[in-house]
Amino acid sequence: MEELQYIKIPDYVTESGKATPIVLSYQTFGKSIYEAPVVLVNHALTGNSNVIGDSGWWNDLIGQAKCIDTDTYAVLAFNIPGNGFDDSPLIENYKDFTARDIARIFSIGLQKLRVEKLFAAIGGSVGGGIAWELAALKPDLIENLIPIATDWKSTDWLIANCHIQDSILNNSDNPLFDARLHAMTLYRTPESFTQKFQRSEKEPKLYNVESWLSHHGNVLKNRFQLAAYKLMNQVLRTIDITKYRGNFLEVASKISANIHIVTINSDLFFKAEENWDTYVELKSVKENVSISEIKSIHGHDAFLIEFDQLSSFLRPVFDINHVETKIKLEKQYQG
Repeated sequence: MEELQYIKIPDYVTESGKATPIVLSYQTFGKSIYEAPVVLVNHALTGNSNVIGDSGWWNDLIGQAKCIDTDTYAVLAFNIPGNGFDDSPLIENYKDFTARDIARIFSIGLQKLRVEKLFAAIGGSVGGGIAWELAALKPDLIENLIPIATDWKSTDWLIANCHIQDSILNNSDNPLFDARLHAMTLYRTPESFTQKFQRSEKEPKLYNVESWLSHHGNVLKNRFQLAAYKLMNQVLRTIDITKYRGNFLEVASKISANIHIVTINSDLFFKAEENWDTYVELKSVKENVSISEIKSIHGHDAFLIEFDQLSSFLRPVFDINHVETKIKLEKQYQG
């Protein structure tokens, strides 16, 4: 695993006006961030900065000769402060933070690292929401914005389920276990469960689906911390690039990045219909926007499962020969 590095932000003030010191940890992979195009990878709710290598959660997408080739790009991944992956203090006052706060903290981190331009900012689920927030905060920072299985706002449906999660986390006798059971049913679909389990039993009076859910509950309970889950759930429920800024088109039309939306047809968490509505609306004011749809029965988690489809959508963005040819053609056209 690449070594964790740290950036101290001693005087951060949240959007809600609370002053708090922040320690922002990060890892880098591939080329140096000062010698190659930088790809910022934002992790999902229970993820971390360990993108590739041992226990790397996106090994199928990122690495040598992979879609995001570490022989070509510098990959940078921050830990959302308080996610518990490093030795920094956990954040107990989680209600003081929003997704925009995390984007602001990432922006400060980039400034301290002297990274003035990102070739791409990519993330799945809440990580993609933070990428949206970063693009709205710094409209000219990102060349390619790639939000996957996410949205530019937390919908009422998402807020409702985060509210249930928060209630479980604060009231259950076994909070991490119980919250994870509820979450896993949202990350997959009824069809996915049917294909996987077929009403089979692990033993008398115990269905395999029950055993599988309990396994995931125990795994998270053993590797995650309660304060971290509360914070991450709070970040998830507060994605909204329009708050205090104006309507969606007013905000999004200022983002100079090429926006490549990737949605999942069976996602029960961030609905595909919401992403298609975003695409149609944005296309009315912005040419450099596209949308791709992963076809899968596995729901929200398909962005961690359907790597062949995801890679096929993203290769034109990251194929260095394609990128260099595009730059040459643009220069000829401008010349």
